[in-house]
Amino acid sequence: MPSEFYASGRPNILVTGGAGFIGSHLTEVLLQHANVISIDNFITGDEHNIDAFLSHPQYEFIRHDLCDTIDLQSLPELKKFKIAVQGIQQIYHLACPTSPKEYRRVPLETLHANAYATRNMLDLARAYQAKILFASSSAVYGEPANDVPIPESWFGYVDPIGPRSPYTEGKRFAEALCWNYRSTFNLDLKIVRIFNTYGPRMKLNDGRLIPDLVSAALTGKPLAVQSHPQATSTFCYINDMTDGLIKVMDAKITQPVNMGSDTPARIRDAAELILKIAGSSSSLQFEPDGASHHKQIIPDIRYARNELNWWPLISLEDGLKKTIEHMRAMAHLYDVQGEQREQ
Repeated sequence: MPSEFYASGRPNILVTGGAGFIGSHLTEVLLQHANVISIDNFITGDEHNIDAFLSHPQYEFIRHDLCDTIDLQSLPELKKFKIAVQGIQQIYHLACPTSPKEYRRVPLETLHANAYATRNMLDLARAYQAKILFASSSAVYGEPANDVPIPESWFGYVDPIGPRSPYTEGKRFAEALCWNYRSTFNLDLKIVRIFNTYGPRMKLNDGRLIPDLVSAALTGKPLAVQSHPQATSTFCYINDMTDGLIKVMDAKITQPVNMGSDTPARIRDAAELILKIAGSSSSLQFEPDGASHHKQIIPDIRYARNELNWWPLISLEDGLKKTIEHMRAMAHLYDVQGEQREQ
């Protein structure tokens, strides 16, 4: 669509969870061609992720809890985007704690983000007839029965009251809400089930595998891997993921889409690669019965390959080099226990 169609000269795109890991990277790409309104309540987001955008003329950040409704037209800082005339063209709904460490700390907030915040964004999409993409998760599949790649048609095997339930059941409910809004109100709605993704701007104290291993390597602590030495996982670099999200938003598709790497790698190999890149002498320890361990899922991404011409392109080694470089530069923001210092 030509730019002169828009009253502001660019499409208006809303990114929820915009100060988060994926949201901030997505914002960086979208700013090349769109006005971006980023919303976050900082329950898990990081203001450092958006520092580079704050002076950009096509960017505005709104601190807001999306469990409460929001009137975009009433906000004076958004007047320049001419929302009253142009409306909102796209909504990327990413707002939700995603790390086990975080959603166990704020379980009710995680459930509310998937329920109330999702409902409010769906209503906003209805009001503006905007395209909306909901960022779901591989967590909707629960624990896999075997190591076969999981297709989108798999119904899942989820514990509704287990320690991961605020996230897993929250995402499953949100998908149901999205799908029924779509069929009831004819929304242009997309669902992406995101698999293990890593890269710069993940917090060193994030509680997920790659940040935990990098943090230990940079501080000389043992790399504690909560799995068997031969266990595998998949790793998708953030740039590949943002490329996939944009392709889904722009595509005419009618089903949820798996996005992630379909090439499993041994966790041990990833840890040893981190030690090598970081130049660390830390030891490697395996804790097969770790409390947070759960079986990793391999995605079947044939639909994304065939319909969207998408698959991960960045190698694990190249992705880890960029990730470690960024985390090393940001390490001064954390204390010796790995907790983020107050700013």
